[in-house]
Amino acid sequence: MAELLQHPCSKFIFSSSKIEWNAKRETRARSSYPRSRTFMCVLTDDKHRTVVRKGNDSIDICRVVNGMWQTSGGWGRMDRDNAVDAMLQYADAGLNTFDMADIYGPAEDLYGIFINRVRRERPPEFVDKIRGLTKWVPPPVKMTSGFVREAIDVSRKRMDVASLDMLQFHWWDYSNPGYLDALKHLTDLKEEGKIKTVALTNFDTERLEIILDHEIPVVSNQVQHSIIDMRPQQKMAELCQLAGVKLITYGTVMGGLLSEKFLDTNLSIPFAGPPLNTPSLQKYKRMVDAWGGWSQFQAVLQTLKKVASKHGVKIPTVAVKYILDQPAVAGSMVGVRLGLSEHIKDSNDIFSLVLDEEDVASIQEVSKRGRDLLKVIGDCGDEYRRA
Repeated sequence: MAELLQHPCSKFIFSSSKIEWNAKRETRARSSYPRSRTFMCVLTDDKHRTVVRKGNDSIDICRVVNGMWQTSGGWGRMDRDNAVDAMLQYADAGLNTFDMADIYGPAEDLYGIFINRVRRERPPEFVDKIRGLTKWVPPPVKMTSGFVREAIDVSRKRMDVASLDMLQFHWWDYSNPGYLDALKHLTDLKEEGKIKTVALTNFDTERLEIILDHEIPVVSNQVQHSIIDMRPQQKMAELCQLAGVKLITYGTVMGGLLSEKFLDTNLSIPFAGPPLNTPSLQKYKRMVDAWGGWSQFQAVLQTLKKVASKHGVKIPTVAVKYILDQPAVAGSMVGVRLGLSEHIKDSNDIFSLVLDEEDVASIQEVSKRGRDLLKVIGDCGDEYRRA
């Protein structure tokens, strides 16, 4: 959901105020969501996929999710036909889960064209493995049943599906409790068969607990999570494990900053390093600055390069695998520049990579050198709400 920083409601302002864990909420969470509950994420025989279950609701997804924010502009001119061809190439390689949103420009429309080609050109068993996850990012207005229904019908029409595989809901303003009304209406639409699973994006731990207290069956929360941004493991992951909610992560390769391209570069010298010429690179460079700056970030890249060379893979592969191995994480997003570039091999290398204790220890050590982003920014999603 990195694109939300472009929204006029967004403020990316950091504060030094301390974020406190509410002991009463923690106690209630432990008692309300015992570890014995059967909501879980289970790896299938295919290492590519995982099943997320919540009661009678379930969805299996590829653990490496193709993120489609990059279709919304700012990453180079995209040709529609080439983009759909690229989606087919990813799906043919087993990377068959796509993440989009109503606000990602033509993303949902591209998925609609893509899924129709899959129906025409691939066997039924292939079609059955394709997953389209979308988001709804409404303004914080009154959430009536009709308003919610109309928005979901638009996404269903654009994606050309009778039922959305997953609807991930975002809310801008926690002072407006309308998010609970919206989620109730989304749950009703799920019961009608228009949505298969209801999920969240960029909700913090406190609001996630409130939603669970209202018995709204959300299966996952999509949050920013990387070796630099470990906030989800400080509060969110514990509640998710207790309640059976899973995390789908984005920003895991930081728009490409976590790659060989930026190793041994000095961005303080004009034109000396690769340009930060996409919205995602610009966004995550701000995250690097908040965490500890470019010099400390180079130490992270050097450590990742050492681990990557040891295993014969690339830095982004290590970066994603490290986050996939974190508690409560079901899947991680890797953005795709459809028809412009591809990283199919690097993504598939993630599934065979096994990080040993030495690898994990070295990554943990260098990750902890930076500032505590929970104190600097706040909990998951707070970068989109705090002023």
